[in-house]
Amino acid sequence: MNVFVYSTKSYDRTFLEQENAGFGHALTFLEARLNSKTAQLVDGHEAVCAFVNDELDAATFEVLAARGVRLVALRCAGFNNVDLDAAARLKITIARVPAYSPHAVAEHTIALLLALNRKVHRAYNRVRDGNFSLDGLLGFDINGLTAGVIGTGKIGRIVARILMGFGCHVLVHDPYPDAEFAETGPRYVPRDELLASSDIITLHCPLTPATHHMIDAEALTRMKRGATLINTSRGALVDAKAVVEALKSGSLGFLGLDVYEEEADLFFEDLSGKVIQDDVFARLTTFPNVIITGHQAFFTRNALENIARTTCENVREFEETGACTNEVTTALRSR
Repeated sequence: MNVFVYSTKSYDRTFLEQENAGFGHALTFLEARLNSKTAQLVDGHEAVCAFVNDELDAATFEVLAARGVRLVALRCAGFNNVDLDAAARLKITIARVPAYSPHAVAEHTIALLLALNRKVHRAYNRVRDGNFSLDGLLGFDINGLTAGVIGTGKIGRIVARILMGFGCHVLVHDPYPDAEFAETGPRYVPRDELLASSDIITLHCPLTPATHHMIDAEALTRMKRGATLINTSRGALVDAKAVVEALKSGSLGFLGLDVYEEEADLFFEDLSGKVIQDDVFARLTTFPNVIITGHQAFFTRNALENIARTTCENVREFEETGACTNEVTTALRSR
């Protein structure tokens, strides 16, 4: 099958070509993101492969459908950037990679927590400058703290298990509680109770209308003063402007982000020679108790291999049957 791959970086091409050797799809790579303008390039391709910040809105789907595209293969799990109604109306199948490496994201979550707590980012820069003073680097024991995990899918469950391994009392919240998981130690509680009781809060849920800005100014006022907030899920779960105010007042103690609401104009690109135009993001980078990584939580060799393999399998299955086990539908969106 002819597949046009958008938002291609060198590592995407490397892993997709390696996996595709066993499938034989014809892959065309483009570094630009997919939108209604770049979609005009897909003539002769029956499928496109897209990533998290590609614009899969109605206008884009209209262009893709007019050029004969029947499949959009997402090389990610999230699909909040996809207009599923438009895709269904135009009879374009959407497939995703539902699980590539939950351990990768979970482990990065803990890396952010540990780095924030023990000021690893600040200590690293000090030592390089010959400064071995410990002033300002005081941390705290994670053992014995209460940690709140919002979202108990594959990633959230792994994070909860790691935190229990650190000796934390773990509270969890999810609209679909997992009774079997609860038997292993975590306790399901209402979200407000989790916010009020947790020293550490980490987000592991999809972006939906119900979860958009779940951490807003009101939620921040319900959290413990000095709490740590980690988000490695989707940027718009957190109201960044409200978080800036909470950091300025000292009510929020530490912030670790691997995602950002307006990341599409920032992440995955080298902007080191340019002026960042996003004032909220620029303000976040000025806080010493904030660490931001550029959507790299997924970025392990294991994950990239799994993403490439599942993406190629999705295309093969669709080519052979006209359907796909990993299809994304409006019914899945309701979850």
